[in-house]
Amino acid sequence: MMQTTAILKYIRISPQKGRLVADQIRGLPIAQALEILQFSDKKAAKSLRKAVESAIANAEHNEGADVDELRVASVRVDTGPTIKRWRARAKGRVGRIKKRSSHIVVTVSDEAKARAKAAVSKPVEEAS
Repeated sequence: MMQTTAILKYIRISPQKGRLVADQIRGLPIAQALEILQFSDKKAAKSLRKAVESAIANAEHNEGADVDELRVASVRVDTGPTIKRWRARAKGRVGRIKKRSSHIVVTVSDEAKARAKAAVSKPVEEAS
C-alpha cells in the first residue's frame, strides 16, 4: 500500500467553504474526483484540483505508482491564519471583517488495489 500527500498552504478561502467541496471527492477514484472538481462552480474547486494533481504527480514521480489505480484517500481543509480588517459603521463604530485562509492536505493511495490483492490471496472459508 502506497500513500502520497500534497499540501497547499495559505489558500485564501474559508475552511468551511473548502470543506463543502472536499466532502464531494473524498474516497473517489482520481479520474472521477478531477472531473467533479473541473465542472464545479465553487472557488475552492480550483485549489483542490491543484492539490489533487500535485499529489498524483508526487505518487507517479516519487513512488512510481500507476495513476489509474489511485484514489483520493483523504482530504483535509484546515484553518490557516485569519487576516483581520475593519469597516466603518454608523455612529463611529467598527464592523470587523475576518478574511479566513486554509491549508489543504490531499492524500492519494492505491489502497483499493491492496485490498483486492488481500481478498484474492486470502482463502475463502466455506460453510458446511
